[in-house]
Amino acid sequence: MSSTFGHRFRVTTFGESHGAALGAIVDGCPPHLELSEADLQPQLDRRRPGQSRLTTQRKEDDQIKICSGVENGVTLGTPIGLIVENKDFKPGDYAAMRDVPRPSHADFTYRAKYGLAAGSGGGRASARETVARVAAGAIAEKLLRLRHGVDIVAWVSSVGAIDAPAELAGHPPTRDDVDANEVRCPDAGVAALMVEAIETAQRDRDSLGGIVTCVCSGVPPGLGEPVFHKLEAVLAAAMLSLPATKGFEIGSGFAGTRMRGSEHNDLFVGKEDSIGTATNRSGGVQGGISNGEPIVFRVAFKPTSTIAKPQSTVNYDGESVTIEGKGRHDPCVLPRAVPIVEAMAALVLADASLQA
Repeated sequence: MSSTFGHRFRVTTFGESHGAALGAIVDGCPPHLELSEADLQPQLDRRRPGQSRLTTQRKEDDQIKICSGVENGVTLGTPIGLIVENKDFKPGDYAAMRDVPRPSHADFTYRAKYGLAAGSGGGRASARETVARVAAGAIAEKLLRLRHGVDIVAWVSSVGAIDAPAELAGHPPTRDDVDANEVRCPDAGVAALMVEAIETAQRDRDSLGGIVTCVCSGVPPGLGEPVFHKLEAVLAAAMLSLPATKGFEIGSGFAGTRMRGSEHNDLFVGKEDSIGTATNRSGGVQGGISNGEPIVFRVAFKPTSTIAKPQSTVNYDGESVTIEGKGRHDPCVLPRAVPIVEAMAALVLADASLQA
């Protein structure tokens, strides 16, 4: 199983949703970086379950512990070990589902590949796996901020058919703006509609999907490799490696196909002591390499697969059965996906920075 991401800044994650712990080994972080658990915990707090009525009610503190690679508050340049213990796991909630593959979940495909699957909580396919990514991403983010002044902020820009104003990407909000409400949409009026939609789906024992928009500001020009490891290609791979993701677009994305070249081209202009572009339909990347403009991309998340509403399916013997999802699950993954998207963006950019 592939559980390692990156080339120079490499992250290997481990652990299952209902196992003893989850964690990561970060290899390639330069020495002399001031680092403590306090640098990592804020993003873990934003990702943790049970933080509002819109999320799973599983209660986990998600307290991060640095086990290696840091001494006297400074990185040594050796592998950094990170671990978060699981405390509120209930494998018994999944007993009735061990013989029935949950619709649109990874139960069937994991069994097809390995001949067995984790008996509870989805194992490595669970979004709980991302706690390790967020911890590692917080290290990458601090490295980027100190080396280049990079600022990464993501927000919920769509829930179901409800969209936040597209103009937000041109003037990105702060994380405080994003966290001002529980759905993590910086437009208060739209956020209220999103909350109402999620609560309605929750009452119907159903779920909703949506889109997270992310803007990475302060990225210097020159990051990324041409041809097979273009920066947008690595970003796409990173985002589509997240649970429940089904789509990625950067800059103008699919909407750009409706424009002529004369409309779509980003014209170069003078900007202080360098050149830049008058528009940013490229999303900050041209030829697979960052051009110094903000990197703007969007990630689509499907509705949560495990729902309490009865569904007709079959068991592993092919017999018709009705399944009702048990356990504790987000009716909409979007609010907690925000720091996860930020973490993966940071890991991609930190790796690219060290390769430049």
